[in-house]
Amino acid sequence: MADTSIEWTDATWNPVAGCTILTAGCTNCYAMRMAARLSAMGVPKYQGLTRKSGDRHIWTGAVTLDEAALTVPRTWRKPRLIFVNSMSDLFQEAVPVEFIARVWETMAATPQHSYQILTKRPERMAEITPLLPLLKNVWLGTSVENAAVLDRLDHLRATPAAVRFVSFEPLIGSVAAADLRGIHWAIVGGESGPRSRPMLEEWVDEIYERCDEADTAFFFKQWGGRNKKATGRTFRGRTHDEMPIHTS
Repeated sequence: MADTSIEWTDATWNPVAGCTILTAGCTNCYAMRMAARLSAMGVPKYQGLTRKSGDRHIWTGAVTLDEAALTVPRTWRKPRLIFVNSMSDLFQEAVPVEFIARVWETMAATPQHSYQILTKRPERMAEITPLLPLLKNVWLGTSVENAAVLDRLDHLRATPAAVRFVSFEPLIGSVAAADLRGIHWAIVGGESGPRSRPMLEEWVDEIYERCDEADTAFFFKQWGGRNKKATGRTFRGRTHDEMPIHTS
């Protein structure tokens, strides 16, 4: 577990590492680049998770189930908002249900923390979570990068959760038709880094309006680009740091 500069959370916890490329939002995945860097540094957890493809590294599909990491949140006494698996996707097919259940056990045993789990595979999340306890300190979310994957919101709505959220990051297309009913929180962000694709202001406007209609908390993370610090995170003349009403 480590403190993080991600604007909408306090810390990251990675009991799983490694993933697969699924849709267009995965193309310039930060975690994929970071895993390759950590592998080159000799970190055992990240060995074999990426391979060179042209001038970039991509996921191999291998995952590391980090048994030692499962105990870490129990040692952190001060309450934290924790992003689970910033370097993976807990609900990818390579992660056994039994291991997901052990992650749940840790979260249940540490109610002082709130956990944010974000997946691009909400259909599997909707299948598995009814088999697990409904925890008030666990927020479940899905990533939606463009209109091609808007059906992920339907799967998220079908998932039992104290808080449901959507991350429109990287936002690479209009999602004007997004149905945010039953979704408590929306994060919006443009892609960053050397290969970043642009995000249009009108796309952000559309999400802002959908949030207002559905009474969904709106969090604007960044405009992105090659230099995300330069482009900043101001929208409509101010920052937007709304958080969902915690139901616990």
